[in-house]
Amino acid sequence: MRLLTLCALTLIMQTTPHKQIVTLGPPPAAPYSPAVKAGGFIYVSGNLAMDDKGALVGKGDIGAQTRRTIERIRQTLTAAGSSLENVVAVTVYLTTASNFQAMNDVYRTFWPTDPPTRTTVITELVVPDALIEITMVAVPAGGERVVVHPPGWMKSPNPYSYAIKSGDTLFLSGLVARNGRDNSAVTGDVKVQTRAIMDNAAELLKTAGMTLANIVSSKVYLTDASMFAGMNEAYGQAFPQGPPTRATVKSGLAGPGFVVEITFVASNARREPIGAPPGGVPLSPAIKSGQRVYVSGTLGNTPETAGDVSAQTRETLARMKKTLESAGASPADVVESLVYITDTKFFSAMNDQYRAFFGKDFPARTTVATPLIAPDGLVEIMMTAVLPSKP
Repeated sequence: MRLLTLCALTLIMQTTPHKQIVTLGPPPAAPYSPAVKAGGFIYVSGNLAMDDKGALVGKGDIGAQTRRTIERIRQTLTAAGSSLENVVAVTVYLTTASNFQAMNDVYRTFWPTDPPTRTTVITELVVPDALIEITMVAVPAGGERVVVHPPGWMKSPNPYSYAIKSGDTLFLSGLVARNGRDNSAVTGDVKVQTRAIMDNAAELLKTAGMTLANIVSSKVYLTDASMFAGMNEAYGQAFPQGPPTRATVKSGLAGPGFVVEITFVASNARREPIGAPPGGVPLSPAIKSGQRVYVSGTLGNTPETAGDVSAQTRETLARMKKTLESAGASPADVVESLVYITDTKFFSAMNDQYRAFFGKDFPARTTVATPLIAPDGLVEIMMTAVLPSKP
């Protein structure tokens, strides 16, 4: 363990052969690390607009909260040997779509050119009065960061790039049913909109020298759970060679008229699906791609765990451990996780099980509250792991 001083903050980097945990000041009370550096990326946990003592600032002011949240992440990235200019992917969680434009006005000042990819969805946050939570993925200083923009496509009017490539990995922004060439909306039901998203993804991937077969991970956001089957039908048709990992939840979207938004990560590293799609749903339980293992959103809802978030979290993590082991990984290799809970009152009980599962050296993590597709599901968790480099 090394102790360094940076900008009057304490930086502790606990080093394993392939994973560094970055902590500024005292460790968080909840079981997560502010950032994890592994496999050529820096995974930053979801951040809120907290001051240095852990109190929420800018109550009722989305502009102030957006600014403070990004400034906090800037400090973490600096400690990890990176910067905002090296960010490749951002997810913004807002509590209301009415704050979207004011958030954008502040957000764009941090990236006047070549902004990172971005997904913005509407969920509930676990801290009262918090209006925004942001999580990021960045490359270290000097790492490859190439903006990918198809010829003839209009530049996004919002502050994000459609895709950014770093090494063997391509990050795509959250895609909705728009025409890339003129930004006009594609109207229609969830099947029509899902197909339009897949067409856009295919064109972005082609520009980067990839295809839909290179997608390893996706996050699907539906405005209505009743659209799940229709989305699945159109989604599954795009992956005849085998689907990527996936998590699907119900959430609000920032743009009116859209019923589905999908975020993708693709890789041209060697791809190895782990496990078979469950119950005909087009997703792979996990995909091993080069040094990384992507694990689908996993639930632990059974007749025995019904209504019990502790039991469901414990079962979810037990299932994920088996999936990781099938890919040659372990919980110690997990670098980031995304936790969906259906009610903020479940946060503490989920944390107890999550803490016991990892024990120490926690991954970066984001936790938001939003309805799940499974009506009896209380918690869903998605993970990314990084394996040690082969000698």
